[in-house]
Parts: sequence; structure tokens; C-alpha cells
Amino acid sequence: MRYTTFGNTGLRVSEAFLGTMGFGEDWGWGVSVEDCRKIFTAYAEAGGNVIDTANRYTDGSSERIVGELLGTDRDRFVLATKYTLSMDDTDPNAAGNHRKNLRRSVEDSLSRLNTDYLDVLWVHIWDAHTPLEETMRALDDLVRSGKVLYLGLSDAPAWVAARAQTMAELRGWTPFAGLQLNYSLLERGIERELLPMAESLNLSVAAWAPLARGVLTGKFTRHGATEGSRTSRDKLTEHDLHIAATLDAVADDLGITSSQAAVAWTRAHHRWIHPIIGARTVDQLNDSVAALDVRLPADAVRRLEEATSFDLGFPQEFIAEAREFVYGPGIERFEPRR
Repeated sequence: MRYTTFGNTGLRVSEAFLGTMGFGEDWGWGVSVEDCRKIFTAYAEAGGNVIDTANRYTDGSSERIVGELLGTDRDRFVLATKYTLSMDDTDPNAAGNHRKNLRRSVEDSLSRLNTDYLDVLWVHIWDAHTPLEETMRALDDLVRSGKVLYLGLSDAPAWVAARAQTMAELRGWTPFAGLQLNYSLLERGIERELLPMAESLNLSVAAWAPLARGVLTGKFTRHGATEGSRTSRDKLTEHDLHIAATLDAVADDLGITSSQAAVAWTRAHHRWIHPIIGARTVDQLNDSVAALDVRLPADAVRRLEEATSFDLGFPQEFIAEAREFVYGPGIERFEPRR
């Protein structure tokens, strides 16, 4: 596995991150501790070094299992967790991005993970009820205390991330280094605003659900076996299945699995997108890791993207259409530096 820097920092991170949302059997569809160890070992042996978890995953079991698996090798890995989601439905302050929940969540996560610092702390989701200034200052305090080294933002609008970065730059606070976003052939919405912003601000992107909860593995289009799936056939549209079938055809033409084609597509345009691999078996883990060596031909990318029927919409498409009207015919002789 190859490495690159995490956003605008010097932290070296592997091409793919290991997702541990299914570590632990508390939610009924997760993985036993024994199988977690096998998956973790296979990922580490492949060269992966980023372990992604969250306080809420399997009600805290994921963090405890990750802490146990890291053991004395903890410093060799980039350990990332998240806060925001409630761990106590009876307490209104046990959720959100305010300072009180942040402090408690981080202390509890450190305890479950059996470590005294986090490499990356993700804000799990945008909280519209907490001032962004409060969140950014509280996060900066944690970085200054040494309990957190780098920051990331998950599941938030582009304007929130851009405002946060500007605020941090203006006030000398720690900015975000990465975004964690839903991205797959079935969910391309981040291409409208979030990906262009990430490129402009030099933010890494961790792509969750690159296989669309198994829909892009051939599970529904090839095998007809959906045991252990987090989704069901009745939740899929004919358009979803058309995309999955096109993916199967492209994969067959290239001699690779549907999963490999799906993961490879997430990195077809930007190498700073890191798919989060969530596996239930070592074979699934190895299959996704093998996708990192796949370079999809331009024609294959075109076929896949045409099947999605995805439109950027306004204002991106209007700006592109108005290009010559705005700049004049001479724009065709202009070569931008970026």
C-alpha cells in the first residue's frame, strides 16, 4: 500500500482506511472479536495504517476492540475516532458539537481505546444548534492539550467546512485536515460542492460506503444472496440495480471483481480520496485492498458515470455553459496554471 500526507499536514496515511463500524456484535450484524483480529491483521500486513472508529459504533465496543488490537503497536497506527452522536438518550447534553459533549466524548473514547491521545478526531456530523465558533475553539484547545493531533469534519455542508477553515485561519486555531463523506457510484452528491472545495483547500477525503452497503459488490445482481446485508432489495430502485449491473459488466470486461471496480472508481479522478474499507471477512478486506492497484481505463469510467445519470446542476452547469459568454472566444487559447 502507498502513502500520502493527510490534507495540509505532514501526517502520512495509507491509500485506504480501515472502517470498524462493524467491529463487535452489539448491533446484530457485526463481526466477532476473533474475526476483527483477522481483518485488522490482514489490513496491517497489506500496509494500511489508518484505523477509523467512532464513540457510537457498536455502542462503544468498536473502540474497545480497536484499543485491544492496537496494543503495544498503537504508535505505529493513525488512530481516528469521532464524537457528536449521543451515548445517553436520557441526557440532552450527551449529543452535539458543544464543548461539554466534546470533552466527555473524548475522555470516554481515550479510556475505551486505552490510549492517551488521538491522531485524528472527526466531528461526526454538523450540529446546527451549536455555534461553529464554540466547536472550533474547543477543538483547538484539545489539540493544544496534546490529546488530539489532527482534526477532521464528517457529514457537513461545504459552506460549513469553508467557514470553519476561514475562521481557524483568521484566529490562529487548528483547521480541519480532512473530510469524511459518503461517496460511491450510487451517491455522487459531493461532486457538486464538497469535492471542489476539498481540492481548493487541500483537504483529504475519506469516502465512507464506497460499496454502497454491499449493493456494488454484485450481491443483488450476481448472487442473489443478501445474508448479513445492511440493506434489502425492496430499498433499491431499478436505477440502483442498473448502475450495479453496469458495474458488473465493466468489471467482467476488465477481469476484476465488482467490488474492486467500485472502489477503484472512487479514486479515478482524485488520488487524495481514501476509501474506507469495511469488511466482515478477510477475503472481503483483501478484495478491496487489491482495488488500490486498479487503474480504470477512461472508457470504463465514462461507462460507469453515464450509467449514474448524475447532473452537477446549478450553478456549476450554468457556469460551464456560460464560459465563452463570460470570457469571450479567446478563452479557448487560455491555459490555466491550476
